[in-house]
Parts: sequence; structure tokens; C-alpha cells
Amino acid sequence: MMHFCRTSLVVTAFGVAALVSPVGLVCAAAAANGPFLAHQALYNLNLLKSRGNAIGAARGRIVYNFTGSVCEGYSSEFRQVSELDNGEGKSIISDLRSTSWEDASGKSFRFRIETLTNEVSTSQVDGTAERSGDHIIVRLRQPSSKTLTLDGSIVFPTEQIQRIIDAAREGKSLLELNVYDGSGNGEKVYDTMAVIGQPIPPDRPVTSPDPSIGSEQMKSQTRWPVTVSYFDRDAKRREGEQTPLYAMSFELYENGVSRAIVLDYNDFVLSGGIDKFEVKDARPCK
Repeated sequence: MMHFCRTSLVVTAFGVAALVSPVGLVCAAAAANGPFLAHQALYNLNLLKSRGNAIGAARGRIVYNFTGSVCEGYSSEFRQVSELDNGEGKSIISDLRSTSWEDASGKSFRFRIETLTNEVSTSQVDGTAERSGDHIIVRLRQPSSKTLTLDGSIVFPTEQIQRIIDAAREGKSLLELNVYDGSGNGEKVYDTMAVIGQPIPPDRPVTSPDPSIGSEQMKSQTRWPVTVSYFDRDAKRREGEQTPLYAMSFELYENGVSRAIVLDYNDFVLSGGIDKFEVKDARPCK
């Protein structure tokens, strides 16, 4: 989710539907106990479902670059461009751009997120988060200079993916985590619930064409079907049980690569398959 990369920013579409892009999840590409595959993936997005005729059509693309190592940390570049049409000739183009770096031990996190709506910048978030003892200190430069203190149990996006893979390997089907990814003006923390399915062996064929499957580095990889739901932590505390802000489903490989993604924004659902896939050179630790 799409790290693949789960990170989230809200863009109002037609004043009705909230388009939230899980940067952090679509972007994190790391497994705690195995090699992380440096790669670039291009996902084509299409409308899978519109509930209550919220939108008439949708399409888009996600481009994701992941590099790094356990020595130097993990860097990601994520961009999602989505065009939504309400069926009455009115459309909106949202362009979410995110770059981040995360320390391999989950102690440090740097992020920069920008959203453009119809080519006009509508939101910018820039900051750092450092783990210190039993808490996390967030220092924001944009949208305004601010310092926040968060609970130390919160994880960053790459560590979230690491923990999902670890849980999958241990045969667990549920994993709850509190996640900070820099979205929501840099001040939001999300309660997340990951539902993990049974492992899919490497020799099981995929149901649709996927260029990543032909890569030598992918042929021996087990994968798991995963759905991660994101909840507004503050609203949940106020209101008790609630529906998620959005959910992301995907097949997650041991090396952190994600395929067959589905983004559920409640009012509508987008599906994304890998259109292009390239393995990048990775520098070994010295």
C-alpha cells in the first residue's frame, strides 16, 4: 500500500468524496528479515466501483521508486495522479507527490508531501520525526513551523510494512498498529488494522499480466493478500466504533514489492495493476 507506499493526504473531490492517497503503504518496501528490493514500479489505476454514483469515471497512475539499505536507510519517491469525473462533465485532477527517508531501525523519518489540484498546489507538508526514549518528536517546517510530541508506540511507514511481513511469516491474520506518515498537515496519527490472508506460493500463477513476475528476483518470493484499513485516531476516541477513512488491499511479497492494489475511498474504489517494473541496483553495506 503502495514503502507501497501507506501515507495519506486528503483532497476534496466535487465537495463530496475525499480522495485519500496511502503514500506510506504504497511506498514502504522492506522486510525486517530479508533483502529489500530496490525497484521502480508503475501502476495503472482504473475505477473498480462507484457507490451511490459518487463518480462517473476515474483513472490514474502511481509511480513509485524505492532505494536504500539497512546501512543507509530507505528512500522512496511516490507520485499518484488521479482524474475523477462526476459523470456530468465536471472533472478534477489530483496530483500527490511524496518523498521520504526512513532509518532502518525506525528511529528517524523525513518527509515532504505536496498535493496539487488541477495543477494548483493546495497543500505542502515538510518535516522530520525522531524517536527519543518513549516518545517521538515531530518538527514541521510546512505548512507552518510547529513541534509535536507523539507516543513512542507509533510506527513509521516502512516499519509498518516490516511488521506486516513479520506477522505474515508468523502465520498471524490480524495486526493493529498506530502509524504516523506525515499526512494530514503533518499532525495526524492513524489507527490501522491489517488483515493478512494465507500465503501464496511462488509457483502459483497470477490472474492478470504482471511484468514483475518475470523478474529473476521475484520468482522465488512468497506473497500474502493484505488489507489495511485506516481510521481517524481522534474521531475513533470521540465516537467509538467507526468506518475506516479508507482501506488498501494488495498482494505483498517478502521483499516488499506490492501488486494487485485496490484503493477503497468509501464512495468509490480504484484498482491498480503493475504496468512497468524495473529492478534497481542496490549498493551493499560496507
